[in-house]
Amino acid sequence: MTATRRLTLALLLIVSTFAFAADRAADSPFDLVITNGHIVDGTGSPWYSGDIGIRDGRIAAIGNLSTAARKRTVDAKGKVVAPGFIDMLGQSETTILVDPRLPSKIYQGITTEITGEGGSAAPLNDAIIANDRPGYEHYKINPDWRTFRQYFSRLEKQGVGINLASYVGATQVRRMVLGDADVQPTPEQLEKMKALVRDAMRDGAVGVSTSLMYAPAPYAKTEEIIALASEASKFGGIYATHMRNESDSVLESIDEAVRIGREAHIPVEIWHFKVAGKANFGRMPELVARVNKARAEGVDVEADTYAYTAWFNSMSAFVPAWAHDGGDAKLIERLKDPATRARIRKDMETPSKDWDNEWDEISGPQDVMISVVQNPALKKFQGKRLTEVAKILNKDAMDTLFDLLIEDKAFTDCAVFGMSEPDVALALQQPWVSVDNDSSGTSPDGILGEEHPHPRAYGTFPRILRKYVREEKKLTLEEAIRKFSALPAQRMRLTDRGVLKQGMWADVVVFDPETVRDLATFDDPNRLSEGMEYVLINGVPVIENGKMTGALPGKVLRGAGYTP
Repeated sequence: MTATRRLTLALLLIVSTFAFAADRAADSPFDLVITNGHIVDGTGSPWYSGDIGIRDGRIAAIGNLSTAARKRTVDAKGKVVAPGFIDMLGQSETTILVDPRLPSKIYQGITTEITGEGGSAAPLNDAIIANDRPGYEHYKINPDWRTFRQYFSRLEKQGVGINLASYVGATQVRRMVLGDADVQPTPEQLEKMKALVRDAMRDGAVGVSTSLMYAPAPYAKTEEIIALASEASKFGGIYATHMRNESDSVLESIDEAVRIGREAHIPVEIWHFKVAGKANFGRMPELVARVNKARAEGVDVEADTYAYTAWFNSMSAFVPAWAHDGGDAKLIERLKDPATRARIRKDMETPSKDWDNEWDEISGPQDVMISVVQNPALKKFQGKRLTEVAKILNKDAMDTLFDLLIEDKAFTDCAVFGMSEPDVALALQQPWVSVDNDSSGTSPDGILGEEHPHPRAYGTFPRILRKYVREEKKLTLEEAIRKFSALPAQRMRLTDRGVLKQGMWADVVVFDPETVRDLATFDDPNRLSEGMEYVLINGVPVIENGKMTGALPGKVLRGAGYTP
């Protein structure tokens, strides 16, 4: 027998073996069939009717499956069947270790989260852990990992309720090498930072991210970020950014993000796309035009939004970046020193384009809501406006802010009301804008339930379906679902998720578009959204008949550069 004939016979044997296996798989019962639904497949196309058969965690068939054998049936009559929602900035890297079910996420229909905003779960060293100890103690977490590989391993060993992917934070890398100081890296130090990015990409990070408003990130020059983003680009990564300025200098910040994308040869994702500050209300058309110009020039720039008029961040962000030099302990020292405190106050009271001055952006301290504290003595202030707290303490509002930071070791988070609704709506309507929660997964129960989060933590996706689709008709249902699924999946290179199609992972939601709604408010945020009848993650229900099952079928999603 000739070598060619032997090879031909071997190939025929392989093909017939696969065909036999495929036939057997096709003949075996579906694990679950979703029948009678209106399928909104994620692409933006109009809904169509059909059944969806799921087997071994994936979509095995779509069509008329009325005679097909199955282990169970979900009747979706009168309901929409859509791909699971992808949260483009989820912040759950810590809270997923507290409650891996993440109720606030799954009741919104979120099946996948991308996280790691400038800071990230890894890499870690002893100095970072010591500085961030209040946060770990707040959640009663032992940070027993140092690399992404170790962190992801911990997640997989524990089990997770949703799929999770993470960027490596440029801030994290900077802190590993330079600490929290306002210094510039030497060439040797920059090489160490680049090596950490490469290691993280091999461990499964999906790209590199910045959060350029929060110290020590503002100390980084654009060239430093380009160097780190260039490393992520070599591994098929993405550059995501909380831009340097989202108010008076927002256009210059977009230009910086575009420059990084162009020079590092990397796609750019602008997180929580907004224009902040009372002086900037109505400027969203300028931002949209600036992004469209960059896209027309060939730079791959997209963005996401949570579509509320208040943001949520550390209250220490009100303090100018120079006062954070050296970390939280140094910040607190400066706030205690009368002369330095007076200088901080003067900077906050002086309008500036040189830094994102949130104090100048709001109409007054009534626009600041105290949300999460670590010090038990301050819990009584959660959910109160800064004006109320100042009145209780009989202090001026800025002194109240400073003293809260001192007493809470700079841990305090707050909601800040500083955007206009027309700007928010216009951002959401852009075809290249997807959706983010920008809040960690939480729960009404346990440690997490003691916090007072931004309502977006519980309500972002159902709120968009209720407010912007059903009530205001600023989006069609199909376009909203595209922004929740196919658009972010495309951006994150999740080639086997985000669309209802044969062979894709079965991340699926079933809901009534006429009743789905958010219940969380700023005054009463710990309320789960309503209307998700079924939420399947990798084929397994985490919500069934509107109730949480407690299943943990999520997967760690690793980036293109992952080396097993």
